[in-house]
Amino acid sequence: MEAWLQHLFTQSLEWALLAIALVTFLESLALVGLVLPGTVLMASLGALVGSGQIGLYPAWAAGLAGCLLGDWISYGIGWKFQGPLHRWKYLQKHRRLLDKTEHALYEHSLFTILVGRFFGPTRPLIPLVAGMLELPVRKFLLPNIIGCVLWPPVYLMPGILAGAAIDVPQAAQSGGFKWLLLGVALVVWLGLWFCWRWWRRNKKRDWASAWLPAQRLHWLAPLGLLSAVTAFAAIQFHPLMPAFRHQLAQVFLG
Repeated sequence: MEAWLQHLFTQSLEWALLAIALVTFLESLALVGLVLPGTVLMASLGALVGSGQIGLYPAWAAGLAGCLLGDWISYGIGWKFQGPLHRWKYLQKHRRLLDKTEHALYEHSLFTILVGRFFGPTRPLIPLVAGMLELPVRKFLLPNIIGCVLWPPVYLMPGILAGAAIDVPQAAQSGGFKWLLLGVALVVWLGLWFCWRWWRRNKKRDWASAWLPAQRLHWLAPLGLLSAVTAFAAIQFHPLMPAFRHQLAQVFLG
């Protein structure tokens, strides 16, 4: 099935763009985004962008359209059905997340709408809760548009990088280079994640808190950041990096 879908998308630009719009729409739609594995789907579609089979800017526009449609439908549902939604048993299962989202919208509506777009658990909830709280359209409009403009390329980026790496010209060391790129990406991600955990050390409590107490993060965060910077700088000297950068330039500049 997956191979058939990939073949369909590579053969038809329209179907591929429709898929991007549909995934971003469902990822943004109230509550649906909590269960949809959109990250995996968008990584696959992003790989088609990175390999040049889909243009970045048409994919970006399709993602923007899906994002805006999902957010504003969610906002309308929240506004129209706020009473029944507050009593809905399914939402009660996510009561803690719902309460945190409501509090954040009360305190910092612009920041919450903009930044919450980039975090999976809050992305499909924020427009719904904004509608339930009857947040004025003028307060919701600007941060929502900015978030929807910035989000699709970020969402597609892992796939774009993978697709560009796959299309690096074949060479005796190209296989090793692709694994090296993956390793560097993991080191950079871990370094940034450790820094984020350190920044949120007094606010965030979850499964990782027992393994990453504040005193451990005090040295893990700078070490992770140093490792990320070092790995990123070192790979720039690899002989295949010019070909990889050229492939990425083709994606972004056409």
